[in-house]
Formats: sequence, structure tokens, C-alpha cells
Amino acid sequence: MKKISQEAFAQFVTALIVSERQVVGVQAKDDRFAFGPLEQAADLRLDYDVTILPPKNYVLPPRETLLTYEVGGTYNSMIEAGPLVLLGVHPYDLVAINQMDELFSQDQYDAHYMARRKQITIVACDVAMPSKNVFASSMGTAVVDKGYDILITDVGEGYVLDVATDKGRELIALAGPLPDASDQDLARRQAVQDKNRKELNRHPLECKPSYLPKLLERAYDHPIWEQKAQTCFSCGSCNLVCPTCYCFDVQDDVDWDLKKGCRWRAWDGCLLENFATVAGDHNFRKRRADRFRHRLYRKAKYVPEKIGGQIACVGCGRCVGACIPDIANPVAVYNALLEDIGMD
Repeated sequence: MKKISQEAFAQFVTALIVSERQVVGVQAKDDRFAFGPLEQAADLRLDYDVTILPPKNYVLPPRETLLTYEVGGTYNSMIEAGPLVLLGVHPYDLVAINQMDELFSQDQYDAHYMARRKQITIVACDVAMPSKNVFASSMGTAVVDKGYDILITDVGEGYVLDVATDKGRELIALAGPLPDASDQDLARRQAVQDKNRKELNRHPLECKPSYLPKLLERAYDHPIWEQKAQTCFSCGSCNLVCPTCYCFDVQDDVDWDLKKGCRWRAWDGCLLENFATVAGDHNFRKRRADRFRHRLYRKAKYVPEKIGGQIACVGCGRCVGACIPDIANPVAVYNALLEDIGMD
């Protein structure tokens, strides 16, 4: 645990920017915030509430080329990965990245994702300003104690740095020698985290997250899916802003000469009408109600079965703000099911 003043931290960020690493940080976009390439330390905001999009697009780009090929069977894998520093990742977004790390390393190991991920150094920061729709406290993601390379906590006159990995130590060396955090600094850090564990909860969940898979086992035919879907636009906005959605579509583009082409993948979303269309133009999830239900089951039942019970909703609240008809809030659905079905 180290302590760094605000002035020294700004100098550290400047040293990062002029290094050979790409540096991405949170910056103001009018009255909102977004991750983007950082050009000067003064642009970095660690006091933000929530970013428009999660940092997911730096570990899983919205579109990436997987390989190029030529007639005759020759092909070349395209893996683009270079040193990247992600500055200012909130705990809930870090949990989402950690979940994707586990998912993309399972079964068919995703070399493209993992090569990029290994080059990324994550500098996380504890939340200083709760957003209007956050419910990370309910999901157990308001605070983290692993998965980051460095964790920053604002303790008033400076920051406490939890330097957790070799990559983090290599990075913080750019700041020069730093003093150890004092007992008072650590107490202030603990106070910030204790507060966040309680207060990052604008939409309280009326059960423990671990109960959700069991709840959904009993709710497959519940009328709430049809009720909510009546006003769903199938726009996929909830998928787009979600830090734990990782579905993608793979396509081939063949050049006009029919001699070469490329294969690429791009984000896809289970709320989109053609998401589940397969060969023969068969769509096995054509009804909006089925797609709406699938999104919630994916979050709280299907993915937890793959990664040891972890719920694939981290409580960032972005889907709540992005949904025009106001039906995307998973807590509202889960609480309604709890009230109707009850807990056994």
C-alpha cells in the first residue's frame, strides 16, 4: 500500500502518456463520462459516476479481424495486441472483465481475446460519486480485492495505491519512490470502501444474488416476460452498454476477385430480432418475450453455471438508463418475481 499526492499522481499519469504504452482513461463528455485515449493528465477524471460505455470495448473490440485468407487454403491469423493501460476502472466493471477472462479461457480458448488481455494493465479506482442507477452493493461488486494491477482510492489530500501485481509495480515505478500509506490513510480507505458497500444501491435487490439461479428455475413460464416484452423495441441498447455481454457474430468478407478475403467478428445482442437466426432462416427465439427472458436468464442462470455461480450482472445500472421504455432494469424483474413466487 503506497500513498501518492494529487500532484505526484498527475506527474505519474503524464509519465504514462509519454511512455510506449497506449493509455486510456475516463474523461468528461459534456455532462457524461467516457473511456478514451488520454492525451494529457488534466483530462483524467477519477471522480466520475459512470461511463456511457464500459471499458469492455478495449478487451473485446466492437469489431475485429480474426484472419485473412486466400483461395488455395492459405490463411493468416490477425492478432492485434499492444501494451495498454486502462485508467480509472470502477470495481463493477473490473468484475465484468474478470468474468470475461474466465469465460474466454474456457473450452475453446480464445487466443485473440487472451492475447489482448495479457497486454492490458488495469488501474482500477474506488467509486467516488455514485451514479443514479447503480446497484453494485446488491450484487457484491461495489468493492473489489483482486483482479486489478493497481487500485486507487481517493482519501482526501491524495490517493492510496494498492499495487497488487508485477505489472502494477512496473507501472508505478514511473512515479519514483513513494511512501507507504499510513494507518490513517488505510483507515480512510477502509471508510470509503465500507460506505460504497452500503450506498451504491439505488435499486436494492430483495434477495442475495446467489439465490437468483434458483428463482429463475421456477419462473420460466411466468407472465412477466410477456408483459415486459410488450413495450420492448428489440433495439439491443441494454446489450450494447452492458459490461458482461460478450456475444459476437462472425462473418466472412470475400473480395470482388474471389481470391482473398477476411473473417471478422462484431458485437451481437440477444435482444436483436435476428440474433438467434440459424441456417435455413430458422429463428428459434423470434418472439420478443423469449428474447427478453433469455437476457435475464443469461445474466442470472446460464453464465453462473459456467463460472462458479457468479452472476453476470454487476449492478452498473447502464441498462436502466439506456432503455427508452424503462423495462431493462433486472432488479425490478427479479424483485417482482420474488414478490409473486416467493422464496422456498
